[in-house]
Amino acid sequence: MTAIDGALHDFRRLDELAAGATPIHRLDPRAKVLVTLVFTVTVVSFGRYELTPLLPFFLFPVAMAALGDLPVRFLVEKIALALPFVLLVGIFNPLFDRAVLCHVGPFGISGGWISFASIIVRAVLTVGGVLILVAVTGFSSVCRALEQLGAPRVFVVQLLFLHRYLFVLAEEGGRAARARELRACGRRGLGIGSYAPLVGHLLVRTWERAERIHRAMLGRGFAGALHTCRPSRFGGRELLFLLFWTTLFIILRRYDVSRMIGATVTGALP
Repeated sequence: MTAIDGALHDFRRLDELAAGATPIHRLDPRAKVLVTLVFTVTVVSFGRYELTPLLPFFLFPVAMAALGDLPVRFLVEKIALALPFVLLVGIFNPLFDRAVLCHVGPFGISGGWISFASIIVRAVLTVGGVLILVAVTGFSSVCRALEQLGAPRVFVVQLLFLHRYLFVLAEEGGRAARARELRACGRRGLGIGSYAPLVGHLLVRTWERAERIHRAMLGRGFAGALHTCRPSRFGGRELLFLLFWTTLFIILRRYDVSRMIGATVTGALP
């Protein structure tokens, strides 16, 4: 129950952060979605042995978090939740790719360790970029921007419903878990055998509540389209925001800025 309540709190915290009034929040969602898309594509386009060229890309999430006045600790904690899955993806790279590609002092570093570190850095960048996008835009606004950019309406509506029904599922799960604990005498009824009927009961309750919500939506005139009271306007600020970050990403992708800075610094040292 504590885990369910914590997940609900995190979802609501993102919605609260999206209600900010910073200049980043006031930008049209389409500009932020496009910039995040270009950022993600650029980051994942690097090769598996390219590690140092990825480091300058941390400028984007850091700048967005600072300009959007987002809590750094909250973002780091949410990004850290994805790291175990990333570790499972690349943990065997050092075992299969043992060819030494570089040396740090007397130690040789194999390609497996470099590719492993590259996977982690790319995951942190992409997950952080998407998380910051939702935190400064709001999930509903992101869905509206996707529809305006040409994404299929069916996909957008399903994505929006998935987000909204997560709250329904979590609330029903919290009630069921709370009732299970209150009806248990000590530890009786809390074993593994109680999970199967609990999940079945949860499925039936969420299905029934989803039907009631759907009937209420139809009664209010829902016909498969997203409606919003907030007008969207893609103006000069949005165009400047898009051009600035896109140009910077292209430059960072074309040139290894980290190596250039390192060569300049080491060349200037006596």
